[in-house]
Amino acid sequence: MTIAILIPLLPLAAALLIGVSGKRLASSVSTIGIMATGIACLLSLITLHSVSTGAPIHVTFLSDAENSTRLFHVGMLVDRLTAIMMVLITSVSTVIHVYSVRYLEGDSGYARFFALLSLMTFVILSLVSSPNLLMLFVFWQLLSWTLYLILAFNYSHIPAYQNAFKTFMVHRIGDVTFLCGILLTYKYFGTLEFSELFERASAQSHVISLLPGNLLDVSAVTAITLLIFIGAIAKSAQFPLHVWLPDTMDSPTPVSALMHAGIINAGGFLLNRLAPLYALSPNTLHIVFIIGALTVVFGASMMLVQNDIKKMLGYSTMGQMGYMIMECGLGAFALAIFHLIAHGLFKASLFLSAGNVIHAARHEPKFPESSGHTPTKLPAQTSWITGLIVTLIMPFIILMVAHDLLEVPLEDAHGAVIFLFFSWVTASQAIFSLYRLQAVASWKVASAMIATLFLIGFTYLWAGEAFTHFLYPGPGVADGFFVAAALNPMVFDALILVSTVLIFLGWGYSYTNAKGQKIFNVEKGQAILQKLYVILINRLYIDLLYMRLGHTLFQWAQKIGNRY
Repeated sequence: MTIAILIPLLPLAAALLIGVSGKRLASSVSTIGIMATGIACLLSLITLHSVSTGAPIHVTFLSDAENSTRLFHVGMLVDRLTAIMMVLITSVSTVIHVYSVRYLEGDSGYARFFALLSLMTFVILSLVSSPNLLMLFVFWQLLSWTLYLILAFNYSHIPAYQNAFKTFMVHRIGDVTFLCGILLTYKYFGTLEFSELFERASAQSHVISLLPGNLLDVSAVTAITLLIFIGAIAKSAQFPLHVWLPDTMDSPTPVSALMHAGIINAGGFLLNRLAPLYALSPNTLHIVFIIGALTVVFGASMMLVQNDIKKMLGYSTMGQMGYMIMECGLGAFALAIFHLIAHGLFKASLFLSAGNVIHAARHEPKFPESSGHTPTKLPAQTSWITGLIVTLIMPFIILMVAHDLLEVPLEDAHGAVIFLFFSWVTASQAIFSLYRLQAVASWKVASAMIATLFLIGFTYLWAGEAFTHFLYPGPGVADGFFVAAALNPMVFDALILVSTVLIFLGWGYSYTNAKGQKIFNVEKGQAILQKLYVILINRLYIDLLYMRLGHTLFQWAQKIGNRY
């Protein structure tokens, strides 16, 4: 028996033991949870090494072998993607278990919380190791239910369970469309097993007529992938189904951290698991890219107007998940997993740190005393010139050298250009943050900017080469994803141009602002910013729109019910 089976079973056993005997075990419940997830983490590392040097692990518990379509199949599929996700899930869960020991000490629901924490870990591990769409959907559903239970942990606080119910209902929208996608998959391809599905979808072509007379025909793969993608939109808080995420901050801080172990980023995993299917529908990939881009812009914008530390981190998560979905839409599926892992680790840590800050603020509600240190004014000239060169001129030189001197055909290397683009944008964001340092000598800031560019550049190069080959080792597989998702050259060039202009304007604004000058009319600018602030603080009024829509549907339902 493979040890991979024990990875999800250990947290399940801990959840059952704590749930049944939690009151009698008293303070031992935390030890049980920590030991279960800790051992599971160790086994995940061993499993990752095993599948990295060998073949994927296939385990069958129950199967309708007499049925050639194998609709009902319970088992495990542990390939490289699953093994990496298992390491992330168990490691983050272990840290959260340890953190929760003292954070929830004295809470009346102490045992219940650890039981739910272990149960959630089991559900996520089972989801990522599902060998077919049906089993994945079952645990996708269980994930919504367990998330509702753990978000409503503090049920005596009315907003907590109200927002938990809101989260559950938003997820229902995605779950219904996900189920419709599964039904269409079985209807047209006759299987829900991943490997068989990918083979049949690539070999067969089906068309669905959405209007009578074949007025609107769409590929079956496109319809299926779009329906499943709506499920990913709901789970990963993508625009416009993002409304649940900011309202989950009433739950205990460890819950917010746990969501980065495979809940909020489940959409990225789902798209990667079905990457060969999505590669057959470029139109779907373009829509995935657009949704991700909109989520990035709106999530980051709404983050800027928050005055609550956890909500600010929540909107930041929304924006980062937008980047993850964008990367899938561009065919950079491996980069999305790399982003998922990096973001999951550092954002879970940020939420736990936010819990410490909130806990300290409750004990010391006064404003912190001033250090008496007056920051020195940053010598803007050196830092500004360095930042401008590093974010604009140096990447341009690197591209020209690669294209002309090294004769790298960038116009054909879709993946290379995409990885370079994301590394450039990421480095620019980090460098803008460094420029704001005021109490540090300018030469130190300039050095940090240059080091940041090289660090991020080499990280993305590693993700583009080693990590992509690790996840998708088949010859031409990763390149096929990039080709399938390739945007129109004019659209991609426009995207690069807009990003360049925005970065240039940002440096221009920072320079004139340091000099005490203003580029725009101050009064008009303030008026525009105030209106924009009102729109963003009201979440683009999307919550209000959904509320009115729900009220209208409820009134229609009442009228129909009264007639009959």
